[in-house]
Amino acid sequence: MLSIVIPVLNEGFRIEAILSRLQDADLDCEILIADGGSDDGTMELLTRKGARVVSAPRGRGSQMAKGAERAIGNWLLFLHADTHPGPGWTTVIKRFMADPDNRFRAAYFTFALDDPSPDARRIEKMVHWRCQTLGLPYGDQGFLISRDFYDRLDGYQPIALMEDVEMVSRIKNHRLEQLPAIAVTSAERYQRDGYLLRPARNLLCLALYFVGIPVTVLEKIYR
Repeated sequence: MLSIVIPVLNEGFRIEAILSRLQDADLDCEILIADGGSDDGTMELLTRKGARVVSAPRGRGSQMAKGAERAIGNWLLFLHADTHPGPGWTTVIKRFMADPDNRFRAAYFTFALDDPSPDARRIEKMVHWRCQTLGLPYGDQGFLISRDFYDRLDGYQPIALMEDVEMVSRIKNHRLEQLPAIAVTSAERYQRDGYLLRPARNLLCLALYFVGIPVTVLEKIYR
């Protein structure tokens, strides 16, 4: 069985559509929402939709760790609230989970943005390069992992930023696979912050993280 874990914080304006997509999927799964203290009506909406909700300390690392702790599936799929899997995703992950060789391997979707602009295509190419060259997918590409492998890695750490990078950095490249299906992420943040400025800021934070700058400092830069 698959448990889909989604961290949320005041995501009422977008979580309903994503939940509907997941609930309509041809897949034996539970959907577990890890809420970090929403106060915009998200909790009421989730209750109406029949989603399973767990409260967690604010921060994606903490929320995903709590969601995984409460999940009952022997496979875990972590998704961001502004990301949804694209066409054919259920077939792809069923195939991955069915292969016994993948018990101690992890996978992520191919990155895509919901923006038809050339700038969005450029970002997608940059992400593809980062994944193939550096072996560093981000959380907005989804993250599929068996419970056994997740527990062996000690799971997500309760840090405010870079929880996805910290996690995949503990996985050797040959145990990390890009799935032949896309995960479509909202381009809202790129459109708001700029298709040049936002990637530059992300790259700066990544470089500072790897030279040992504390996450608390990085969070201030990122925010």
